[in-house]
Amino acid sequence: MLDLTALLQQSIHLDQDITTRQAIHWKPATRLQNAMVSLDVELAEMANTSEWFKVWKIHKGKADAGKTHRETLLNEYVDAMDFFFLVAAIQQWTHLIPLTADELTALSEKQPTDLNKQYLAIKHLLYDAYFDHRQVSYKHAWHVFLKIGFVEFGYSQDEIQAAFVAKNQVNEERQENNY
Repeated sequence: MLDLTALLQQSIHLDQDITTRQAIHWKPATRLQNAMVSLDVELAEMANTSEWFKVWKIHKGKADAGKTHRETLLNEYVDAMDFFFLVAAIQQWTHLIPLTADELTALSEKQPTDLNKQYLAIKHLLYDAYFDHRQVSYKHAWHVFLKIGFVEFGYSQDEIQAAFVAKNQVNEERQENNY
């Protein structure tokens, strides 16, 4: 079962740890801008790893050394998830993150749709959330993102949970080792 509240808390803790360790002093607007750019880049890295849009390629999907394409994509997916959490925390929209078991199931049972359209919709919704301060747009982007993970990428809730926790541990270790 995907415990989004626990993952959100891990993300917030890591961000606080990094901010303290690096002695980062943000103005609120600058912090939000940085988080939005980071989320935008992580979404692009997820798309680039999947390569769904590369119609010119027969064999799609990149893989890191020692990992399958599926594992590499999952790692990129949870990286983007981490920045969804960070933006929610900065905006004080954390109440938009948790979903009930029924809501998660409903998302996972949706029909697959065009990834290009969904990707562009997420970007549009995030820009709307940022520029027009629209929580509903952020919430919808979050739901589309989760649906992509479950339906188009085929990850289970348990796989996402485990991958996020593992990546968070890597990020914690990186901070301890002056990454």
